[in-house]
Amino acid sequence: MTNHVEQLVEGPDGRQQKVMVHLGESPLAWLRARGHLSERHYVAGDLLRADWEKAGLSARVTMRWDAAPREGGRHGTWGRADPTLTQLSARERFDGAVSAAGPGLADILWRVACAGEGLVAAEKALGWPSRAGKLVLTLALERVAGWYRVP
Repeated sequence: MTNHVEQLVEGPDGRQQKVMVHLGESPLAWLRARGHLSERHYVAGDLLRADWEKAGLSARVTMRWDAAPREGGRHGTWGRADPTLTQLSARERFDGAVSAAGPGLADILWRVACAGEGLVAAEKALGWPSRAGKLVLTLALERVAGWYRVP
């Protein structure tokens, strides 16, 4: 299995061109690597994605079969954080960050940072004109960076 795939994208001159896309690279990392996002914005988006994942907000395709941990035993739970408290804290941070972004900005923020949608796909899904997404995403990430207190 290859880590790269060829895709057609719109170039700066408006014409379609073929590019190689690394499948393991997030849309935020792609934008950062090409100078479209500052380090501050990238870190804010990555913190949001991490909280989204820790909170367990992504869709599940299978049932969880892991049993509840037993008290004590060979691998006792003393000293480890309760997963539910960790999830609740992450959910509170995620909700706070999305609220800080605002209702008009949260849509593209979630699609690109959390769901891993490319900018062009997110613009199309939201019915936005081409190239509007980068500006709106940058505004959302600026607000989220302030909320997370990213320097």
